[in-house]
Amino acid sequence: MGALNRRRCRGPQSPYACAHDRPRAPPQPRPRQPSSPGRQSAPAARPAQPHNPLHGVTLEAMVVALADYFGWQELGERIPVRCFQSDPSVSSSLKFLRKTPWAREKVESLYLFMLRDQRRNAQDSH
Repeated sequence: MGALNRRRCRGPQSPYACAHDRPRAPPQPRPRQPSSPGRQSAPAARPAQPHNPLHGVTLEAMVVALADYFGWQELGERIPVRCFQSDPSVSSSLKFLRKTPWAREKVESLYLFMLRDQRRNAQDSH
């Protein structure tokens, strides 16, 4: 094979006139890039969000807290969606809210309102 390449490749006068004729060097190990603290074999930890009251609160916890605080009747009046008005349950609400971003935003907003309201009531009682 090398002889055929020498005949076809016409380059500078050297023992290896063509790249095909040069002996291959063993592959060099790829240099390792320093790993950042966030890149580990385990899933990266999410950044801390100390001022975000929704951080770490599941959608289920929000729905349960809102249903306990307002009741299903008032929850259906404040957020007029069928999962809160007709035969309401936590599971049906979660199915709907996971598929519907605008309704989830309303639930999150009402949850934040509830937290502020509870804080105000706690301050008034002291």
